[in-house]
Amino acid sequence: MASKGVNKMKQKYEKIFQDFTFPSGVEVKNRIMVAPMTHYSSDDSGEVSERELAYYKERTGGVGTFITACAYVIKGGKGFPGQFSIDDDKFLPGLKKLAQTIQSNGTKAIIQIYHGGRQSPAELLPDQQPVSASAVAADREGAIVPRDMTEDEINQTIQAFGDATRRAIEAGFDGVEIHGANTYLLQQFFSPHSNRREDQWGGSLANRMKFPIEIVDSVKRAVKEYAKKPFIVGYRISPEEGSNPGIQLEDTLHFVDKLADQGLDYLHVSVNHFWNGSFREKDKTESRIIKIHEKIGNRTPVVGVGSLHTPDEVVEALETGVPFIALGRELLMEPKWMEKVQAGQEDEIRKTLSRHAQEELVIPDPLWDRLMNVKGWLPVED
Repeated sequence: MASKGVNKMKQKYEKIFQDFTFPSGVEVKNRIMVAPMTHYSSDDSGEVSERELAYYKERTGGVGTFITACAYVIKGGKGFPGQFSIDDDKFLPGLKKLAQTIQSNGTKAIIQIYHGGRQSPAELLPDQQPVSASAVAADREGAIVPRDMTEDEINQTIQAFGDATRRAIEAGFDGVEIHGANTYLLQQFFSPHSNRREDQWGGSLANRMKFPIEIVDSVKRAVKEYAKKPFIVGYRISPEEGSNPGIQLEDTLHFVDKLADQGLDYLHVSVNHFWNGSFREKDKTESRIIKIHEKIGNRTPVVGVGSLHTPDEVVEALETGVPFIALGRELLMEPKWMEKVQAGQEDEIRKTLSRHAQEELVIPDPLWDRLMNVKGWLPVED
């Protein structure tokens, strides 16, 4: 009887466990990705640390794909304390360990590559000066005014993303995700708030798309030159921003149409809730993820994310036709989320974070301290 119950459970959640082949040819065993989450736990030098390797190891195996925390491609783009680097070959040994740790039991390892732009804290940068598309501060109290990037710096950064991709290939990763979301540098070039340039890199919508598209080209050239087997290239995007002037959904639909022509393996849409419509235009209530999927899903697979906690909620989202769901907070609280669903034990999945569970959940101290102090991001219990 117990076996029949488990079989029924597997049928109920069959969509979660379907395999998938990306356009590049990489095959994954199921439709769940671990969303990229900053963990503040690398060494100050940018080296991957043992404590973060343990954190990754605890959460791999069940999921089909694991996207790492973001790695900075150039020293002037470091965005967080305890962030690891992919800006130099000297980091390859640690990056190889990270890829191998994630790949245990058939999980694919994707490293997210990144530049913080004007969001980079000055104290973490070699010259204490963040850069961006233009000398416009972020729309928040106390934000530092960045320096606008020179033409040479723009070209160096484009090359740095290609160099980072070459290192990811040499380290044994299965792919890279280009971080073009969450108000970091690539989004800053696309945004009319942070990009006030009057040269080829700014002004019109087409010009504001140019820098991120050039980054994609640089990454794809590196894959073509260095990869000896199929290699995933994904892109993460935020469909709107709150600043005025700011990115609107209509701009993003033009942008994703352009991105879908670049031969990407997936487009990862960064939102707080899978089902929410526009927060800028209240009359546009359709899910932004579904809207993007309807626009480009026949050309580029879309990854959905946002406040999907239970396997039933994940299946409901997958039934829209969006082929992948990324889970973040869920894997922090329940590292064995996938294994419990597969075993018919979904009622045993943790839905809150106990203040006494740090060791059991293998969460490094820097990340744990932040989880305990950021209100509302995770349900915490005593």
